[in-house]
This record gives sequence, C-alpha cells and structure tokens, in this order.
Amino acid sequence: MTDIPRPGKIIAVHLNYRSRAAQRGRTPAQPSYFFKPSSSVAESGGELERPAGTELLAFEGEIALIIGRPTRRVSPEDGWAAVSGVTAANDFGLYDLRAADKGSNVRSKGGDGFTPLGPAVLPAAGLDPDALRVRTWLNGDLVQEGTTDDLLFPFGRLVADLSQLMTLEPGDVILTGTPAGSSVTVPGDTVEVEVDAPTAPSAPTTGRLITRITEGRIPFGDFGTKPSVDDTQRAEAWGTPPTPAWRLTDELREKLASVATATLSSQLRKRGLDNVSIDGLTSTRPGTRVVGTARTLRYIPNREDLFSTHGGGYNAQKRAFDSVGPGEVLVIEARGERGSGTVGDVLALRAQVNGAAGIVTDGGVRDLAVVASLDIPTYHNGPHPAVLGRKHVPWDTDVTIACGGASVQPGDVIVGDADGLLVIPPALVEEVVDDAIEQEREEEFIAEQVAAAHPVDGLFPMNAEWRERYRAWRTQH
Repeated sequence: MTDIPRPGKIIAVHLNYRSRAAQRGRTPAQPSYFFKPSSSVAESGGELERPAGTELLAFEGEIALIIGRPTRRVSPEDGWAAVSGVTAANDFGLYDLRAADKGSNVRSKGGDGFTPLGPAVLPAAGLDPDALRVRTWLNGDLVQEGTTDDLLFPFGRLVADLSQLMTLEPGDVILTGTPAGSSVTVPGDTVEVEVDAPTAPSAPTTGRLITRITEGRIPFGDFGTKPSVDDTQRAEAWGTPPTPAWRLTDELREKLASVATATLSSQLRKRGLDNVSIDGLTSTRPGTRVVGTARTLRYIPNREDLFSTHGGGYNAQKRAFDSVGPGEVLVIEARGERGSGTVGDVLALRAQVNGAAGIVTDGGVRDLAVVASLDIPTYHNGPHPAVLGRKHVPWDTDVTIACGGASVQPGDVIVGDADGLLVIPPALVEEVVDDAIEQEREEEFIAEQVAAAHPVDGLFPMNAEWRERYRAWRTQH
C-alpha cells in the first residue's frame, strides 16, 4: 500500500447507493456521515480478527476517494477536482457493537484493521467519476457489484458537502457507500474488493483488495458494554432484504383486471371495509384499468424555510419518481390541495419509462394536456399551472399516507377504472378477487334470466331454486 499514505481522517457515508437504500428500506434526502480512525487502516493481503464472542462481522465493498489538496467550501461542480485518486476499500463493521455505539459507529466500525485500502490507487485525472465500478467477492463468489451511476449523491457533492464545515486535507479518505449485497463474514473467509473503470481506455483497476478473516481469542473485559445481537441486527448484518409476506403475481393482476371496481368494492364492504376508495379524482385514461402495488409520496404544506431544506436537489418527489418500478402505482398525498401542481409532464414520463402502472394524486397536475397524452394513467384533482413550491414541500416517501380520503400504505394494492380507485389490503386480495369473479358470474347469469323475461323476485338475490339453476348453468359455462 505504498501509494496510500495514512489518512489524517476517514469519513464514511451511511447510505449512497440506490440498491442499498432499497435493501435497507429507506432512502435519505441528504447524505450523512461517520468517522473512522486512521488506526483502522490495513493493507491488502492482511488478516482481520473477528473479535472473540461476536458473530456479526460484516463486509462492505466501497470506492474510497483520496483528497489531493486542501479543500474548503467548494461547489459540487468543483468537488471532484479535489480528489487525487480512488482506491478500493472494505468498510468492515461489527453489528454486535452497534447498540453500544448508539449511532456513532466508534467501536462497531473503528476496530484495528476495519478499513483495508488498496492495493493500488487510480489517478483521478482522466477518470469519469460517473463510470466507476466496485465489486466484492466472498470466497471467490461475486456478492456485490455497483456502478457510480447508481449513486444517490455523486462524489463531487460529497466533497462539497463535507467541505462546508471542515477543511479536507491531502490524504484524507472519503468512503462513498456500499451497494446492495453486503453481508456477514466468518473466520476462514476471504473477502476481496476491486474498483475499476471498465469503460475507460485500458480499463484501469486497483487490483483486488484481499482480507482474510480469523477468529479472535481475547474476550471482551467487564469494563464496558459487551457485544450483543438481536434478530433485527442479524437481519441487517446478513443483508436480508425486507421480505414481503405477499406478492402481487401476474395471475392476480389478470384476475383484478378482469373485474369491475364496483364488484371489488362490494366484496370489500362485505368484509367491513367501507373506507377504501380514493375519491374525487379524474383519470387521464378513464378507459384504462390500473392494477398495481402502491408506492407513496407525501407532501406537507409549504413553509418557506422547510422548502429551502427539502424542496431542492434530489428531493423526495424526484426520488419517488426515479424509484417507482414496473407494475407499481405512485400514490401522492397532497391534502386535496388543488392550488399547485404535484406532478408534471417530465416526472409523469419518468414514471411511464420506469414501467409504473399509474400515478394517483389528490392534488393538481401541471402540463395536463401533455400528461393526458401519455400512456400512463394519472388520477388527479384538476389542472393547475403553478409549481410545487407554491403549496407543497416534498417530504418523504414510502410511508403511510392519506389520498382522496383513503389511507394508503406501501404495498397496498391499487385498482382503478372509470368508476374510481380502490385500496385493497394485500392480505385480502386473493379472497376478494376470487369472490368478485364469482359474483360477476352470478350477475351474468341473473342478467341472462332477466333478459329472458324472468321476474327479479327470487332471482336477485337468488333463492334456493334459482341457485340450483345457476349451478347447472355454471357447468355449461
């Protein structure tokens, strides 16, 4: 590691890859940081002890920035120019001590050898910071791969943000976050991290940063908080993503698309759910069915100081439209406020390109004619030419919200047609849709009998005689 001087300070970013944020189930509006001591630096090829009595030593392959000149109060556009080189890093952490640290990461991330760097440094000059890649192997298996086009906060922004408060000095290291795939390593494992620029001429690489894990023998003393773990720490350390108990399958989508919201509504009402309709909105595509799982975005009433901190940059609105995925419906809480737009043509197009099934907002829509010309259905509360900041601050995403008088949670199933929108709790979807399909078959039979001049008495609803006739009809249809 002759090319990497011992840094004066090491600053690490908590979350910075969209893939990791999705795995964690939260997406930060702004970057946050913690310090690691320079004594945690280690060379490639070394051994790292998992302390005796612990079980959750986790690896995190990262790109490390090395600062090349004194840097204070630079702009995001100029931040990358302060970087002299990049190298591979492994931000090891001991989840057994997270509770003891109370958020500081002093012991859980600061142990001797917990920050291997190297083996080579790639000069920043000539590198495209948006075209770097980091990969991690565990015992020869590729377990992490991320590219810098997946970053929430680009490198220049990190440098600029930190330099607002402190002088970054030559040799300082910024650990820029890890992509999804971080997990636990045990004694006997070998972890390797490599940073490269695969699309650059000659595809420069740092080479593999190698760390071998051994078992510590010296137990913790009685003078301090002992290591401890629980199921939450185990899940986070192992990188277990939030596993939904239920998934909207293609078969369920087809079933939901085959029945009217009016029928679904009656089945929900039979189960005591009368307050699951999103009311008062108009669809840009009333002839198009909407079926998807909810992603949510919440606006709060505009307050100028809050808009200055949350309204600009990569705010909650932009994050929501960037991250909404195929088959999902983005539902927006705008408090029924029609006095400004909550979505316009560019963001609606972004949702469409992402494959979203629809957009629902109980606020206004800007550029309504263009939004209405898109294929994606947008339910809205009317047009308005004003920008978001007139009435709203984009506040947070993927939380429980209110929209059109209904409560909506992430993962709820949204079904919409010309009659309106329904919110169906995931646990009820299968039974509700199956009963709705059966209800529509019964109604088809009843309609045939009425068309054949049978009176509705005893037929609607069916008595025992008519139900027996219905069973016979079903066998033929």
